Amino acid sequence: MNATQDPRPPKAVRISSGPDALAGLDPFLAAVAAAVGDVPALLSLAADAGSWAPAPGTGRTAFLWELLASVTAVDVAAGRILEPHLDAAAILQQARDAGEAGASTDLEGTWGVFAAEAPGLSLTAAEEGGRTLLTGAKPWCSLAGQLDRAVLTAHLPGGGRAAFAVDLHADGVSVADPGWTSLGLREVPSGTVKFDAVPATPLGGEGWYYRRPGFAWGGIGVAACWLGGAVAVARSYRDALKAAEDRGRAPDQVALAHLGEIDRTLAGLTAYLARTADRIDAGDLSGSGAWPEALRVRGAVASAVERIQALVSQNLGPGPLVFDAAYGKRMADLALYIRQHHAMRDDAQLGSLVFMGFEGDEPW
Repeated sequence: MNATQDPRPPKAVRISSGPDALAGLDPFLAAVAAAVGDVPALLSLAADAGSWAPAPGTGRTAFLWELLASVTAVDVAAGRILEPHLDAAAILQQARDAGEAGASTDLEGTWGVFAAEAPGLSLTAAEEGGRTLLTGAKPWCSLAGQLDRAVLTAHLPGGGRAAFAVDLHADGVSVADPGWTSLGLREVPSGTVKFDAVPATPLGGEGWYYRRPGFAWGGIGVAACWLGGAVAVARSYRDALKAAEDRGRAPDQVALAHLGEIDRTLAGLTAYLARTADRIDAGDLSGSGAWPEALRVRGAVASAVERIQALVSQNLGPGPLVFDAAYGKRMADLALYIRQHHAMRDDAQLGSLVFMGFEGDEPW
């Protein structure tokens, strides 16, 4: 067993599914647990899940999020590897369903989704000789050197951005060494990829990638991963309290109060995700209200993750950070992963949408 593997058997994270559906995840979660730290094996499992995991908005959105949360509860990096592959699968399917040009791309191999931007770097797409060619650089491309393909966004000559599918093994693709020094998500380095006239397949026209409701749904899928990491931290805290009691040290009121706060926080989040999944499957979050709701969910989960990590760390002290490799890895991985949430800047974006008004249900 890898030193950073959790010795406890994996347990699914429930959002709304019944015991039988969750039990069906057990073999996959066991395989993930056995593959912790082995990126090729985790990528292979992601490719396998792409053949059976439901896409958001197809009637089983809650189960998709349970899969993402459950894998991340086993190992945060494993969830970070699985999520973009399933997101790419959903994007390709959404493009096919919308009848967008070039949407015949099949989900073969392992995929990433690269949509980040950074100052001084730009990727452009231009038509040349009947082909779409990508030229420039794309930042924050996680595992680009180990993936087969990616959905990415690029700037168009006339302005705006569009999505494309690209073969990462094609001539003209070069992956820079990211110089990854982080102690969190060490298995998932994210660096810059350069493209020199690389052929790409368009997935929708200008702005389609961002306008589709699946953009918001995918953002909530990431939050489901964060939730899974928080559940794992909470479970380790409860187990630590029980182990201490077995050694003759019962938890005091502060420790129990914090466990109670963690419980009601997680119960509230899972209920929120269950309700949101039902709304997506019912078609209630397919318009302009989808992104504000995604911002609410992501903000609620990110804040809860930070609060739970703080409570557990304060109560358990430095011991597990020093001597429990699985616990230390989880805390470091999760702290980095939730930085995909932009905190007050995302709240400012939500506040702007609320201030200007938007079509769809307003919660208050």
